[in-house]
Amino acid sequence: MKDKTIDMNEVLENCQQLPERFNSLLMATVSPTGFPEASYAAYVKYEGSFYVYVSELAAHTRNMAHSGLAGVLFIEDEDKAVNLFARQRVTYQCTALEVARDSQAFEEIMSLFEAKFGEFINFLKQLQDFHLFRLTPQKGNFVQGFARAFTIEGDAMDQLRPINDRGHKTASNRSSSQSN
Repeated sequence: MKDKTIDMNEVLENCQQLPERFNSLLMATVSPTGFPEASYAAYVKYEGSFYVYVSELAAHTRNMAHSGLAGVLFIEDEDKAVNLFARQRVTYQCTALEVARDSQAFEEIMSLFEAKFGEFINFLKQLQDFHLFRLTPQKGNFVQGFARAFTIEGDAMDQLRPINDRGHKTASNRSSSQSN
């Protein structure tokens, strides 16, 4: 019989390492009229928040400015996944707050962008239609594979809780639960 004990420290480590594999994040925002928008942006992480420097020509910038919200997704590359239907992924529901261009925080975060992405950031920094947003996770989910899904909680997003310890339903266990 297979041991079903979950090493939560190992799961947390995997959850925290997945975003570190990427230089960009996938975003979900909602337009003022309620339409969903999917996009991506280069990011840096600092003190538990993700920062994106984005143009107001992009719908996601206008949407975040309007709603103050964004969803963030990091997902395992298809060619690295053991199973395409169970790709590891981390999602966060975030507040989105613009960082004032004339603030010390703006300068600090932009220096992180330059360190990560190079001199091109100095060119982008001059463009006045670009805005720096801090995306702060409020809660999230980590899917490590089939029937291995966890809620991410806590001030530091470092507390995991299994979403469902019973696993997925099949035709046989569905009919047996209905007869109980």
